Amino acid sequence: MFSEVPPAKRIRGLRPVAAIASISLLAGCGVLSSEGSDDEEQITVGTMSAPSTLDPAKAWDSSWELYRNVFQTLLSFPSGATEPEPDAAESCKFSDASSTVFTCELREGLQFSDGDKLDAAAVKYSFDRMRTIGVKGGPTGLLGSLDKVETKGDRTVVFKLKKADATFPFVLATPAMSIVDPQEYPADKLREGNEVTGSGPYTLDAYTANEKAELVKNDHYKGAADVKNDAVTIRYFKKSSAMVDALKDKQIDVTFRGLASEDIVTMQGRGRREQDIELVEGSGTEIRYLVFNTKDPWARKLPVRRAFAQLVDRGAIAHKIYKDTVEPLYSMVPRGLTGHATGFFDKYGNPSVAKAKKILTDAGINEPVPLTLWYTTDRYGSATEPEFAELKRQLEASGLFKITLKSRPWTEFQEGYSNGEYPVFGRGWFPDFPDADNFIAPFVGPKNVLNTPYPSKEITDQVLPRERREADRGAVIDQFERAQEILVDDVRLLPLWQGKQYIMSSEEIAGGERALDPSAIMMMWELQRKTSW
Repeated sequence: MFSEVPPAKRIRGLRPVAAIASISLLAGCGVLSSEGSDDEEQITVGTMSAPSTLDPAKAWDSSWELYRNVFQTLLSFPSGATEPEPDAAESCKFSDASSTVFTCELREGLQFSDGDKLDAAAVKYSFDRMRTIGVKGGPTGLLGSLDKVETKGDRTVVFKLKKADATFPFVLATPAMSIVDPQEYPADKLREGNEVTGSGPYTLDAYTANEKAELVKNDHYKGAADVKNDAVTIRYFKKSSAMVDALKDKQIDVTFRGLASEDIVTMQGRGRREQDIELVEGSGTEIRYLVFNTKDPWARKLPVRRAFAQLVDRGAIAHKIYKDTVEPLYSMVPRGLTGHATGFFDKYGNPSVAKAKKILTDAGINEPVPLTLWYTTDRYGSATEPEFAELKRQLEASGLFKITLKSRPWTEFQEGYSNGEYPVFGRGWFPDFPDADNFIAPFVGPKNVLNTPYPSKEITDQVLPRERREADRGAVIDQFERAQEILVDDVRLLPLWQGKQYIMSSEEIAGGERALDPSAIMMMWELQRKTSW
C-alpha cells in the first residue's frame, strides 16, 4: 500500500490564483502578439468535455465551457480576477443595508447575435424561464436565495433575495446565468436543435454533437472581453491520447480538458521539446469525490462508509494512477480557498485495515460488504477507469469489501444517479465560483446537484445562512470548518484528490496562461497566434 503522508497545513485567507503560469517556454521564443486580427486568426482547441445540452436552463456541468464563449452574463471573471466584474452590466451592487437587494445597470446598446435587443426585460425573462422550467439537478439550484427579479426601465434589473447572500454576485457570474433571447427560447420548455442565440464574444456558427463547435467573432458583442482572434473551432475528443496526437500532428492548436497524466508527464520531459509544444501548469480547484447513496441497504450504514473512508489510499491514487499530476484531498473544500481544512486526514490518518475492521465488527458486520461503484466513461478523462480499478484493489485487499465496478457514458450515467440507482458513484466538481461555499452548498439539502438528498439542517439552516451574511469572506473560516466537520462525520461525500490546471499548445499560440478563469473554464478570446520570435 502506498503510504499517505500528512497533508500540508491548512491555509487561512488565501485566495485562489485565477491565472496560471507557464512551466515550459521554448528557448529563444519571444511572445509578441498580433496587432488586430485577420483571416488567419482561427484557432482550433481540443477538449474531452462535450456539452450535454446547448440550453443554459438545463446544464450544471461542463457545458458551461461553451456557454462562457457564446452567451453573456451580467458579471464575469476576467483573466486574473477572483472577484466578479461587470460584463453585460455596466455596474452591479447591493443597494440596501441588509444585502437583500442587488441591482444591476446594463450597458447601453446591447444586442443578441441575431440583432435582437438585449434589455432588462430579456434578463428577467432568462431568470424566470430557468426557474419555470426547473430542470431536476439543473442550474436553478444556484438560485436558492433568489425571491424575484424586477425591472426598472430598459436598463435596470433588481434582484430581491429571500435573505442576505454575499455569494450572489458570484452566482451571477456563472455561465448558468447566461442571458438568452426571449424571441428564440421558449418560456416554459427547453430549446431544441443545434443553434444558440446569445450575446457573448462569439456566435455559434455550426455545431455537431460530440464532435465540434465552430465559433465566429460576434460583431454585436459589447462586454469586458478583448477578443484576440477571429474564430475558434472546438473539437471534442473521447481519449486524451487521440487529442494529444492531434496536437502533435498540428490538427489542433491547444488542448485543455481531459489530459491524461501519462501525456502530461511525457510533455514535462523530452516530449515538449521534440514536438515543439508548450505546457502550461497552474494550481487548480477541480476535485474528485465519491457519493454514497443512503437508499442503498449497505451504503446507508454509517460504519460501512467510515470503514470505506479508513481504507482509501489517496496517495496511491495520486501517485500510481495520476503520476503526481494531482494531489490527495482530505476535505470537500480544496487547498487554496479560504476555509480549507484536512478533516478526513485528521479523523482517519493513514489507511488502516485494522481500524476499518474494528469499525465494522463493532457494528456487528463480520462478512465482506458488497458494494457496487459506478463511474462515467467519457467525462473526466481516460484515467477514471484505472482509478476505480485501484479503489477496488485497495478495498478488496483488506478482505472487508467485495466491490463490483460498473460504468456508463455521461448522459446515461447522469440519468442513473438522478434516479438513485447507484450505491456509490464518482463525480468531479469544477467550481461555479472560487468560494468555499460552492464546495459545500451544492451537495447538501433535499434538492442538490447530485439528486441524492442529503438533509443536514445545521449546514443548510445555520452554517450557510451565517456565512452568507458576511461580505468579508476571510471572516467565515469558522463556519466553513464546522460544515466540513459535519461532512467528515457523515461520510456521505468522500473527497479523493485535487487537480491542477494544464494546457498544452503549439509553439505558435500565445495567451494560454491567461485563458482559464477561476472555474477552469477556457476564455477562447484570450488565445492568439504569435507573430514575431
